[in-house]
Amino acid sequence: MSQSENPFAAGAAYVDGAFVPMAEARIPLGDLGFIRSDCTYDVVHVWRGRFFRLDAHLDRFLASAAKLRLVVPLEGERLADMLHGLVARTGLKDAYVNMTVTRGTLPPGSRNPLDCRNRLYAFAVPFMWIARPVEAERGIAMIVATPERISMKSFDQSVKNFMWGDLTAAMIEAGEKGAKVPVLLDAEANVTEGPGFNVFVVKEGALATPDTGVLHGITRRTAIELAASLNVETRIAPVSLGELRSADEIFITSTAGGIMPVTRLDGAPVGDGEPGPVAQRLLELYWQAHGDARYTEPVRYDILEAAE
Repeated sequence: MSQSENPFAAGAAYVDGAFVPMAEARIPLGDLGFIRSDCTYDVVHVWRGRFFRLDAHLDRFLASAAKLRLVVPLEGERLADMLHGLVARTGLKDAYVNMTVTRGTLPPGSRNPLDCRNRLYAFAVPFMWIARPVEAERGIAMIVATPERISMKSFDQSVKNFMWGDLTAAMIEAGEKGAKVPVLLDAEANVTEGPGFNVFVVKEGALATPDTGVLHGITRRTAIELAASLNVETRIAPVSLGELRSADEIFITSTAGGIMPVTRLDGAPVGDGEPGPVAQRLLELYWQAHGDARYTEPVRYDILEAAE
């Protein structure tokens, strides 16, 4: 079957046990994941036909579910097989792959979330970028957003979640100010994260990234590991607004784009206003790692044939 004849070419979804074209994917209106944001999710990407750090994403997904007392209907190899099957159905070589477990729907007469049967959803669509390579090459603009990041005392931000009220407001503010991305501060005016990405600062050749109020990103982990391979120190600790503003370099990390240098902050240049040498070297190593068997595994495009 040609790609033009493939009903999954624009994306495939897994909906509580069934594979459907992305355009046909639906969830029940009463699912608490929709009406209460009672869910967790993870995103892994496929680049040139290979999953990048799939095991790490699966481990984090299952750990997040456990923290929320959610049971993932598929685990271990069955969960990985489902994701391989999703991408195989699309035929995509570069893909953005989301997996979500929700609380599900309440039984009649119940208000107790623990009475629900948890549901698993996933989808694979063409690769999505926070900043495309041409943008990352020249650097992107960031603002320090007005909304304060939801406190860790309210919700553990190391659990990937859809409670994006603060992040969405920050994205709107960034767009209105002509910036690509926002970063949010906590109640003590320390840097946290942005919508779907972690933040790093570089000062005198050393890295720093916030230790709390953030998702422990897989790309963040990769950047720290790659920096260590260059004998570049990374401090995982509070990062003040002052440190952000005085940084020699700033970059962000995300599954949706990798390592992306920031060259303007609130309209002012970061350093000399060009992508810095540390970020550029890490960006180069990051994409090189996508061909490294230590980080990647090939999509099993033949998994559908094997199941027949």
